[in-house]
Amino acid sequence: MKSITIKGSERESVGKKATKALRNAGMVPCVVYGGEKPLHFSAAELSFRDLVYTPAAHTVSIDLGNGVVNAIMQDIQFHPVTDKILHIDFYQLFDDKEVTMNIPVRLVGNSPGVRNGGRLLFRKRKLAIKALPDKLPDFFDIDISKLKIGDNITVALLLNDDFAILHPDTTVVVQVKTARAAVVEEEDEEEGEEGAEGEEGAAAAEGAAETPAAEGGEN
Repeated sequence: MKSITIKGSERESVGKKATKALRNAGMVPCVVYGGEKPLHFSAAELSFRDLVYTPAAHTVSIDLGNGVVNAIMQDIQFHPVTDKILHIDFYQLFDDKEVTMNIPVRLVGNSPGVRNGGRLLFRKRKLAIKALPDKLPDFFDIDISKLKIGDNITVALLLNDDFAILHPDTTVVVQVKTARAAVVEEEDEEEGEEGAEGEEGAAAAEGAAETPAAEGGEN
């Protein structure tokens, strides 16, 4: 996994007055947990741009001048009005200690089911995993080029010996569902006209009887 270097300074005072002064100066107060004791430091807000405002996952090398601490971002707080970064919590990484992290999912290719009028539902845009730091992947790349209407991809298809995925194997990550105007799959197009007319009649009756509920994807 790619790492971003953050240059900061250790904080001598962690009181409210000192914290407010840091924020007024464009600095972000931060804490690193996971070591022998919490490590308090601050860094310029602009230095977190490539870490926070990106869909990618990164580890962080925190350079405090007297040494470097490797960590991952655990929590971040924003101002409710201005969206300025108020505080960031990090968790220190150790080569022999597993860590839990959310890894983004990327879809690759074009689904034939979508081309036929189906709806692509991207239900899990991130997946929580547990792994040693050097086994953390940058992304889950999922090939959807064979997904037809009614098909899905679950966590079971993404299992890997390098890490544990912290979701049930049956969790759906992405699927293609039937839309009202969906084209019938090729293998179903061989039905006779009588069968097709029967389906049209049934669809019309169903449409008159009920209104479809909106379905949304899960992030």
